[in-house]
Amino acid sequence: MTSLMAASNPASFLDIALIAWVVMAVAMALLWLVQLRTQDAGIVDVAWAFGTGAIALVLIATVSQGDDLRRGIVMIMALIWALRLGTFLWRRIRAGGVEEGRYRYLREVLGERAEIGFFLFFQIQALWALMFALPMWAASEAARPLDIWDGLGIAIWIVGMVGESISDAQLARFRSDPSKKGRVCDSGLWGRCRHPNYFFEWLQWWGFALLGLGSPWWWITLIGIALMYIFINHITGIPYTERQALRSRGDAYRRYQAQVPAFFPALSARRKP
Repeated sequence: MTSLMAASNPASFLDIALIAWVVMAVAMALLWLVQLRTQDAGIVDVAWAFGTGAIALVLIATVSQGDDLRRGIVMIMALIWALRLGTFLWRRIRAGGVEEGRYRYLREVLGERAEIGFFLFFQIQALWALMFALPMWAASEAARPLDIWDGLGIAIWIVGMVGESISDAQLARFRSDPSKKGRVCDSGLWGRCRHPNYFFEWLQWWGFALLGLGSPWWWITLIGIALMYIFINHITGIPYTERQALRSRGDAYRRYQAQVPAFFPALSARRKP
């Protein structure tokens, strides 16, 4: 395996990255056909999670030239990340029974252009899968032996993984309670910030960055952190989620917005009236 890594070159990396993107684009096109029948675009999120992890694993296994142990650790982290997030999103789709509110709203806004709009959206997600797999690969490229920075990176990643899992579980439990229908989840981690799942997702990418210290491609891990923050806070995450929450919960969510920070958790939970 080591000899295979040593024989890799930029050309082979570009070839494999291009093939991974083409495969992902074809998969997204097929899933777009599926959503034509089901009228549920939520499958795109599941495919993005699994696809990002799969591309990262392929890149690390075929062209990474970093320390062997580090490569193995990053591969395990990428696999766990993809399986946890992808499985959670898949179960949410199966349990929900109806398309997520933000996608239903997008269909209404696009009107007759909805299907071509969703096709382009699915293809953009294919590109994003490759883009967010690159920081994981870059983290595996560091050749130095494992040290305290790697231990810190793994610890931060674990905190992020556990925190996101707890956030998702708390919200799922809240939504499954019929007596909470139409109300705002403001307990547990959701009493400290309005989107703890997004915060802990972002935190995990800091773990990859610390593992990648010394990598010739370390700057890609920093771009990954920055892009994840921008996407969550300004593009696909919080803006869409909050607009949907305001449409469905109105003044109750406005009060929640006024009392609880959006992204970075408060040191103490808000006091309920």
